[in-house]
Amino acid sequence: MSDARTAHGTDNRPLSPHLQIYRPLINMVMSILHRMTGAALYLGSLLLAWWLVAAAIGPEYFAFVNGIFGSLLGKIVLFGFTWSLLHHMMGGIRHFIWDTGRGLDIQSVKTLSIMSGIISVAATLLIWGTVLLTG
Repeated sequence: MSDARTAHGTDNRPLSPHLQIYRPLINMVMSILHRMTGAALYLGSLLLAWWLVAAAIGPEYFAFVNGIFGSLLGKIVLFGFTWSLLHHMMGGIRHFIWDTGRGLDIQSVKTLSIMSGIISVAATLLIWGTVLLTG
């Protein structure tokens, strides 16, 4: 095996690019958010399970859990869970489109990525606007 060092004792191999080299692209950001929302959905599912168990235990405990979810902090968490669910779903639809072999050119990737973000935010606001106006 040959020595990769030069006469000055330093490596002359190219460095692997990292986050300092790449500028964030919309599809990179959406990929990271997709993974983060997946983790948030795991935690949100635990909250949903807690709510269902509380309903099975009895009306007093169910009222207690509903009181927690009905507080300002609880509503913020539920709002975030709603957005996570919708964003993750939009990312799944985007990946499904790509799996069919469509939308793989650069402009389509950008458009699908931007639209998935816009639709997830708009749908979350629409759902919560409806809930707050009718509730």
